Amino acid sequence: MLTTAYILAALIAAGITFIGIQYIWTPGKTAPGFGFRELPQNGEGYYSVKGVRDIASGLILFTLMAVAGHREMAWVILAMASIPFGDMLVVLRYRGRKAVAFGIHGATAAVMLIVTALLLAG
Repeated sequence: MLTTAYILAALIAAGITFIGIQYIWTPGKTAPGFGFRELPQNGEGYYSVKGVRDIASGLILFTLMAVAGHREMAWVILAMASIPFGDMLVVLRYRGRKAVAFGIHGATAAVMLIVTALLLAG
């Protein structure tokens, strides 16, 4: 169980770090994938902030994997699941694409909850 949890956590960390890098390097190409139907004009500043947030989230997960016990890691991942859950709610609030809200943001939060359960059970 712990091996599965660590593999899933590493995939989440790598994925969110990659997405963050994409927001910084190619914001116009990456931003439409967030789920909003309309994007702000000249939103590069927002996209850079999102990119930094995503990179930091990935680095936090990698750091936890390297230095924390599995129970400590579980509680932090549980708290961090609020980020994609919140992103899902924001996309839905602004009538963005439901498939993206649930399929990307909601699914990420759900996987993080599964990882939390696996780590706590391990």
